[in-house]
Amino acid sequence: MPPASSAAASPAPSPIQLRSLHPALWRLLAAGDRDDDAFRSTLDDVDDVLAGSTDPYWTAWRSALAARRSVADGDTDAAAAATAAAREALHACPPSAWSALALAYLAHVEVTADHVDAAMLMAVDASLLTEEPSALEPSRPLLQAHRWLSLTLAGLDLEELAVAHAGRAHDVAGQLPDLDDQWRTLLLSAQQHVELAQTLRRRGDEQRARELAEEAIGCATAARELDRESEPAEADLLDVVQAWALTCADDLDGALGPLRRVSRHVQADGTVWLRGYTDLALARLLGRLALRDGDPLHGEEAVELLVDAAGAFASSGDRRRYRQCLLELGQNTADLGRPAEALHWLEAYRADTGRANSRGRQLWAEMFVRRSRLREAERQTAVLRRHALEDALTGLGNRRSAERRLAGLRFGEEPLSLAVVDVDRFKEVNDGASHTQGDVVLRRVADLLREHSRTGDEVYRWAGDEFLVLLPTATEAQAVVVMERLRAAVASADWSDLRLTEPVTVSVGVATAPEVGEGQPEPVVGWRALFDTADLLLFSAKRSGRNRVRAPGGGPLDGRSGA
Repeated sequence: MPPASSAAASPAPSPIQLRSLHPALWRLLAAGDRDDDAFRSTLDDVDDVLAGSTDPYWTAWRSALAARRSVADGDTDAAAAATAAAREALHACPPSAWSALALAYLAHVEVTADHVDAAMLMAVDASLLTEEPSALEPSRPLLQAHRWLSLTLAGLDLEELAVAHAGRAHDVAGQLPDLDDQWRTLLLSAQQHVELAQTLRRRGDEQRARELAEEAIGCATAARELDRESEPAEADLLDVVQAWALTCADDLDGALGPLRRVSRHVQADGTVWLRGYTDLALARLLGRLALRDGDPLHGEEAVELLVDAAGAFASSGDRRRYRQCLLELGQNTADLGRPAEALHWLEAYRADTGRANSRGRQLWAEMFVRRSRLREAERQTAVLRRHALEDALTGLGNRRSAERRLAGLRFGEEPLSLAVVDVDRFKEVNDGASHTQGDVVLRRVADLLREHSRTGDEVYRWAGDEFLVLLPTATEAQAVVVMERLRAAVASADWSDLRLTEPVTVSVGVATAPEVGEGQPEPVVGWRALFDTADLLLFSAKRSGRNRVRAPGGGPLDGRSGA
């Protein structure tokens, strides 16, 4: 489940809420990255569920999904505002696979909106989060984070990285029980391999292109072998990818029949984007057949299919493949001996490509290094901050941390109690045993204080063998009961493994700032006065025989008296 935020005003979702939120999120992510109608319909179905949590993580998702809808609706201003709100909410969430997933999804929204720089930045951050120690354990959020990163990186023309994240998604899916996730990651891996194969073939690296195409065919075959019934649209996409892989593997005749069959089915029942994707794959195959066989009819059909594909990709917001269609229209019409038409398409390609990132791989590398260094600096700063505010021996907050907390307290709004706890005869422990044994005693006392405090109470090591317990909302009577429980826990603990002459006990002084009712004057009290009162009562407890709790409103409480 997503980690709870540290923000006190934003409680984590209850188990009942999570049982509704998680399925809602997975349904939305399964709606696909290009099927706007399915996405809108699913979001309408689950919107009430997502609105039921105030946790920052789910607030971020509501904004991210609103941004996705705004992009689909063409409302760029609303999309930008929703994306900014999602990023702001994610700042309150600790690093995890869940945070990586949300950032990867936001990056893909930015790619769809053709905001290349913003998408690159978010993709870098998401990629770094997937490498955090807290995010390495196989989980569905980690799988989905790699999946959306792969889709985003492909949209940024970083196809080698897209292949790598698709492979990581499949590796994670293989360690999880869900066949649907395994099938979809195999499809994704097949698709990204064949996309890269197409690019490398265009660059002249035909050997590597064939190898990647064979890997794509292997992924497609493995998907078909899973005992899982596919959705029609998914099955059609797998058929297109496998036929395209056969094309890239130079089996043109073997690819033509299957691709024609799936094209007829997709044209009748497929989404706008899938029709464009199928037309593009078939156009590429027909273009190669035209060159191989000298058949201009295949070339003319390829041009018509590319025009249809360009329109479909423009309509569905896939600017990357829209640009690919323009480039290939220029090349194909030039091959058909129509230079004026070829110039028209190439000019359109050049104009649109001017808005795209022309040095994506170099920019990714630079940003990845910079963000890695920044995250490492932030991590080291956090370690230093923790060391500055944490007691190294007990792991409790130290005096500096306690003073910061106490300085921020507001008195009078509700009762608040403070207890000062001191280990009895601790000097004799150090002198009679050793300082090492004394350190063990302090660690155990700290653990007992933590264990037996109320939820919400705060324990600090004030100095030496002295501890401080802050009890928000506790009246004097309630604080005395809590501190008596802590005193008894220490007195009854098993200390037999240490070389001590007698069991360890503690003395406690308790002071309380009462709640001030409406119309009453504000209390003239500060934390130092409260601490001094508790410290004097601690001194009284020690003079009265030790192993007892003292408070202003009552006599001494100790284990011997039974109070």
